[in-house]
Amino acid sequence: MKVVIGEESGHVRLITLNRPRQLNVISSGVVVLLAELLEKWEKDDDVELIIIKGNGRAFSAGGDLKMFYEGKKDDYCLEVVYRMYWLCYHIHTYKKIQVGLVHGICMGGGASLIVPAKFSLVSEKTVFAVPEASFGFHTDCSFSYILSRLPGHLGEFLALTGARLNGKEMIAAGLATHFVPTEKFPELEKRLLDLNSGDEHAVRKVVEEFSVEVHPDKETLLNKLLVIDKCFAEDSVEDIIKSFEAEALYEGNGWIAPLLKSMKSFSPTGLKITLRSVRLAREQTLGECLKKEFRLTMNLLRSVISADPYEGIRSISIDKDNSPKWNPSTLAEVTDEKLDIVFKPFSEELELQIPAEGDTHRWSGKYEDSSYPSLMKAKQANKINHHN
Repeated sequence: MKVVIGEESGHVRLITLNRPRQLNVISSGVVVLLAELLEKWEKDDDVELIIIKGNGRAFSAGGDLKMFYEGKKDDYCLEVVYRMYWLCYHIHTYKKIQVGLVHGICMGGGASLIVPAKFSLVSEKTVFAVPEASFGFHTDCSFSYILSRLPGHLGEFLALTGARLNGKEMIAAGLATHFVPTEKFPELEKRLLDLNSGDEHAVRKVVEEFSVEVHPDKETLLNKLLVIDKCFAEDSVEDIIKSFEAEALYEGNGWIAPLLKSMKSFSPTGLKITLRSVRLAREQTLGECLKKEFRLTMNLLRSVISADPYEGIRSISIDKDNSPKWNPSTLAEVTDEKLDIVFKPFSEELELQIPAEGDTHRWSGKYEDSSYPSLMKAKQANKINHHN
């Protein structure tokens, strides 16, 4: 079965994520195919419009956690991480009009495929979250960049609590552009194929014909932005939690308790790395954010200061006991000195190679052109020699 299906129809191209039983999680095969299709179609003057959707009841639940768990030795997942973050840069800067049809679950790396699109269409079934800190990881796939640009401190709030947003809330937060009832998706897709054009005005006209104006429900978290901004503007995770606890005591703030409980159950290392990453992103370009996220991910997968991602994945995806043993187990033990280690830049040839501005170099910096393949080969040879 093909994990990504690419279809051609006149000037339109359709991408379908096709791992429905796995909620279309992103594996190395998915990343390679997406990158190939998007490069080919951007360079093809005949292509004007790209539509992306997920098969089954999810758009995409994010990265394939089991792949990371099974590949915990010898930088096994370095290649897929490199390729994904490199691809994220190209999705944000893509030259053709993209339309994301987003029904069902849309989380983490999955959401990174559609949030940057010119048209990201959500429905009453869409559920968004960036839950990475909950399993000892950090908000990646360009989400440090995306979240840092949301209103006030909503980005830090979403990253540190893993709070879910529905389709209406995604629109209000600026994470999606249009709300379309699920039953209208097939007809809308057909109309876009029939339109056979990437003219932005014409595409917008079709989308608006199917979309409805929506506002978040009264009890939405987005109506709590005063409290969220006050608490999540604090300098440290510890101070954010203290401030949030103080607000929880006020009448009408019952919504805070479950979020606090979640935060306190998350990996202390994941929380601290995530907060620093989103804060730094406020002053960083997209390219700088992706390079930083690449360093953080590789340092986490190498267990440089903590093996929490593997413990987190074990507890939610492997043993499913939902009782991770974090190490370090307290926020106080995750010192600034420890954080400095994972944020430290790599030497230039080991950084994620973001293409230079300008069309000639736009698709340069691929994994196969980086210094990593030869390094990995040398590593393997050393290992074999060592065994002999």
